[in-house]
Amino acid sequence: MRDLAFIAFLAALLATGFRRPFLFVLAYAYIDIVSPQRLTYLLLNSVPISMIAVALAVAGWFVFDDKKDVRVAPRQFLIVLLLGYCFYTTLHADFPLEAKDKWEWVWKALAFAAFLPLTLRTRLRLESLLLFMVLSAASIIIVGGIKTVGSGGGYGELNLMVTNNSGLYEGSTISTVAIAIIPLIVWFTRHGTIFAPDWRVKTFCYALVFACLLIPVGTSTRTGLLCIGLLALLMIRDTKRKFVYLAALGCLGLAAVPFLPSSFTERMGTIKTYQADASASTRLAVWQWTMDYVKTHPMGGGFEAYRQNQIRYEKVAVTEDGGQAKVDRSLEVDKARAYHSAYFEMLGEQGYPGLAIWLLINLAGLFRMEVLRRRYRKPEPGQEWIAPLASALQSAHVIYLLGAVFIAIAFQPFVYMLIGAQIGLDTYCARKRAESAWRPLRKPRAALA
Repeated sequence: MRDLAFIAFLAALLATGFRRPFLFVLAYAYIDIVSPQRLTYLLLNSVPISMIAVALAVAGWFVFDDKKDVRVAPRQFLIVLLLGYCFYTTLHADFPLEAKDKWEWVWKALAFAAFLPLTLRTRLRLESLLLFMVLSAASIIIVGGIKTVGSGGGYGELNLMVTNNSGLYEGSTISTVAIAIIPLIVWFTRHGTIFAPDWRVKTFCYALVFACLLIPVGTSTRTGLLCIGLLALLMIRDTKRKFVYLAALGCLGLAAVPFLPSSFTERMGTIKTYQADASASTRLAVWQWTMDYVKTHPMGGGFEAYRQNQIRYEKVAVTEDGGQAKVDRSLEVDKARAYHSAYFEMLGEQGYPGLAIWLLINLAGLFRMEVLRRRYRKPEPGQEWIAPLASALQSAHVIYLLGAVFIAIAFQPFVYMLIGAQIGLDTYCARKRAESAWRPLRKPRAALA
């Protein structure tokens, strides 16, 4: 029955796309985020629905969309450049077969990110994309929030609809994304037009924010806790009554502590004693190996290059014995450990050129959103939504960059859709400024008469 429900929904969504081709773009976004083919047993997992949706999206834009006001941003060229460079490193990868497997989904994420801004010509389209992104992620987040309330969760124990620990179904990744979309959810409570922000919409949005905050608790991920702290700091910028906000934040934090499950508090306690934790210790060792590796391989080793690493690291644990602290040291040996960081993922796989392009794409996004936020701080009538949206997109991007320090999500499709939305907002505003700045060189003949 669940398979039939997914098929009926996708069929209805794709059918409406033949009347409004932009809906093919939204259908692909939903498929790429939720991966419904993983949630079915027989039907969708045997059909290449992702390729069908993206083919329809590109064909619909090429045949039916109005292209007179299409603008191409420099970051789209950078994304295409990164795509080409990744293709080059894949051809010369240290592990050709494994690299080919990762390339098969990475090129789709990059190509769609470069294509997506071409379709975002109106505010309605931009808002529709962000709404689909938020609601698609919410389908996973709400399930995780409910299970957290019911069972308390635990590191590696919270089942987010599937047992496949990849994509947004991985604990640290969904924790980062859940916190990153909170500014966008808040934006919909104030400036949304598809669903007018009445009491029903606001109730759902605030409940979804609560579910987002529960995800790091349910997954017991330290990355999620750091992202929550960063979000709290970022929200100060757009808060008018800052002292009231800080006081309320402190009270809520103190009130929440007694309700946190022991699995979460114990896991968070390892932040201070990272040397006793195997996960944290291996991260540092792998990062050191990566820096040593690129000294002799400055162009990177291609996708999955980490498979050749062999690391040695020391675990240090401090225990209390009779009122005295006892230090236990043990030497651990491991190999083929993943990067556990998007920055080192790019460095090891794509070398210095790939890391530089990737950083430029991300930093340029932060810069352009800051430009829009300042430019529309005192908006004209009808532009009140632009600065808050630029601020929300910027905050979401900053939170992603923090989470990326500890997770290998350099090519996470959700983030590239977020970057596509940033570019779409930027080009939309540039086009509107150009239209408003245009004036005829000659007065009409009737006015002269």
